[in-house]
Order: sequence, then structure tokens, then C-alpha cells
Amino acid sequence: MAPRRSTTLCFVILAFVGASCGELPGRGSAAPEATRAERSSPAQSPRVFLEVAAESSSSVGEQAVAPSAPAPRSLERWEWALRAKTDRLDVYTEPRVGAVVRMSVDAVNPWDQRIAFPIRDVRVRAGHRWYRVLLGVEPNGSSGWVSGDDVTFDRIRHQVIVDLSDRELRHYRNGNLRHRFSVGIGAPATPTTPGRFFVWAHLNPRDATGPYGTYLLGLSGFSEVLTNWPGGGRMAIHGTADPDDRGGLVSYGCARVYNPQMNTLRDIPMGTTVLIRR
Repeated sequence: MAPRRSTTLCFVILAFVGASCGELPGRGSAAPEATRAERSSPAQSPRVFLEVAAESSSSVGEQAVAPSAPAPRSLERWEWALRAKTDRLDVYTEPRVGAVVRMSVDAVNPWDQRIAFPIRDVRVRAGHRWYRVLLGVEPNGSSGWVSGDDVTFDRIRHQVIVDLSDRELRHYRNGNLRHRFSVGIGAPATPTTPGRFFVWAHLNPRDATGPYGTYLLGLSGFSEVLTNWPGGGRMAIHGTADPDDRGGLVSYGCARVYNPQMNTLRDIPMGTTVLIRR
């Protein structure tokens, strides 16, 4: 994971913005405004896509951690995510008191938004609750155990599915289909990576006609192709001003959503599961 406030983090979700994109400057950096007529074609250099508004975070991404939902006892009925009480989250080798700390991960992204880590398993040992969470670090799918004492909880009501075969995005809330959009996905040389990811950041690009469109959901996953990009080639779902991007193999790995449709996805919270499947 890139360091907090890094100026080289990429959401490419492919580079942060990978699918069409490139590096995203951290908050406070002096990023020039994107060229109005710039097209995000895979034939162009990723370095073309460095221009995202310096003040680019959203109120959704910065939503308050408190009040927290009660600690989940199981995952049978609802999906849950957790947030660290501090800026680092200790990850343990196993769910028990006395376990070794395997690693410590950033709990706040470079835009000062507190990361919500989806919970995949719950264990109770000697009256103490432990949670296995997706970590949003390489390799894709990495998970680990965290202590219930270190975190607060969010119930997750949303889910996003990106179907690469149909080139379609589906957004659900409380299990009900809310939106279905045709989207652009990765070009053959820079395909969109399938897997289970989650919303890791929210950004408001300065120029709605630029390569990121009106809004951007940064994802926890990384491109399997663009390994040399700053930030490791992190992927995203973001807007596009070009309606011809819909249904095309047009990006560096990100999913591109036509701007008027992308605006309807602004209420998707941090920690929401994003399933990208073939």
C-alpha cells in the first residue's frame, strides 16, 4: 500500500486510474488541470493521466467512523466492514490472544479517508472476537485476522458486480438491483483483473471531461499486468465523458462508466464489495 498522502498512488485500478488512468496526486499536491479534450485511449502513455484535482476527496469517502454499528456476531445475514480506531491496523497470524502481529497496514488512505475493510469471517476465542478481513494490499485477495478491540463496525448494504463478459456493471442495495450500466473495461493488453475487491477511496476529479470523468471509486485491487506503475497499478471505477467508451475494450484496466450514470453511484460507501468476474 502506498504511504499516506503519497503523490504517486495510482488507482488504476490500474494505476489508480488505471483503466484509463494513471497516478493520482495526493491531497495538497499541485496537480495541473487535465486537458479538456484528452482521450484515455490505451494507445497513450499512462503518464498522460496524472491530472486529478488536488482537492479531490468526497464527503462519502470521509464519512464519520462513529456512530459505529454493534459488533457482528456472524455474517449469515448481512455484510459488514470494520475500520481501525487509529491510523494503522495490526494484522495477526491467527485469531487468538497471544498471536503474533504479522503486519501492520495503513487504515487511512492518502486522501485522509478511513478505510473500511470487508469482514470475511468471525471467530470467538475465550470471549474475544476476531475478524478476518480483506486487506487491500498485494497480492490481490490478501486477508488477515484483526482484533475486535481495535476496530469499529459498519453494516454494508451495497454491492457492485462488474461482469467482464457482458461488459456490464450492476449495483445492488439491500439485495435489490438499483442500477445496470454498460461499461468500458480493460483493453486486451491491459485487461481488467477479476476478483473480490472493495471500495478503498472516493475522489472528485476537477475536470468532468478529463480521463476520470465526474467521479471515481478507488478499488482495493491491483492490475496483474501494470506491475511497474507507481502504487502498484491499483484499479478503479470512474466516469468518462465519452459515451462511446461503453461496452468497449478501452482502458488500462479500470471500469469506465458514462458520467451521467457514474453520478448515480456516489452514495456507494467505503468498504462496499466489488466483484469483478469473467
